[in-house]
Amino acid sequence: MLPLRRMNHPLPHDNVVPDRNSAETKKEQVARMFDQIAPRYDLLNRFLSARIDLHWRKDALREMIPHAPKRILDVATGTADLALLAEKILHPDSIIGIDISPQMLSVGRDKIEKVKKSSSILLESGDAEAINHPDGSFDLVMVAYGIRNFQDLTTGLKEMFRVLRPGGKLLILEFSRPKNPIWRSLYQFYMKQYVPTVASWMGQDKKAYSYLDESARLFPERTELVNILETAGYSDCTYKTYTGGICSRYIATRPL
Repeated sequence: MLPLRRMNHPLPHDNVVPDRNSAETKKEQVARMFDQIAPRYDLLNRFLSARIDLHWRKDALREMIPHAPKRILDVATGTADLALLAEKILHPDSIIGIDISPQMLSVGRDKIEKVKKSSSILLESGDAEAINHPDGSFDLVMVAYGIRNFQDLTTGLKEMFRVLRPGGKLLILEFSRPKNPIWRSLYQFYMKQYVPTVASWMGQDKKAYSYLDESARLFPERTELVNILETAGYSDCTYKTYTGGICSRYIATRPL
């Protein structure tokens, strides 16, 4: 377990920002970046991932079936992909998705309305580091590929802990780095060169996708993130990897 003093200082990942020359905070830069890429975000993600990210999301959510969560919070919900899958797989009473990007939320609301799930999925403007819900409000808090965008990872983890009921689960999906040297070098080329280039071809901000690569590379992963979760108060923290280690799933519990 990491020493408690580690939690009182920013992690290296917290200092990664989309534009180092900007006077805006990381949070402000991230919100503006996602507002700009929101219109074609889903299309580009599906193209770049060949839809394999859907497998990762579905597998992670199916692990939550035995816990039968009734109240779910989707942090950094973006365009509500995970929220929509959770509604289909877990059949909760309600899902609330929060995000700091108004444009991503707008795209998400359109998707929810299209499949007539507005009665069970509500999207709100919200900050992962200051969640506007009471203590113990949710059975499951989940975040997919958004936790690396937190301005302060420790604060975000503690806030998600606060709004979980005792015994509730935290589910995280995030990119990670393959351990196999050959697979790792291919993955690094894909993330560092291929993804930003294709993004620019499709009219997206190349700098935004370069930032996403850098933030993923510096984000704590596997046992390091498990240690951080335990230091933040979570118990029963586990992880598993997908597709050669390019994505990792983490599950943690707020103790009874």
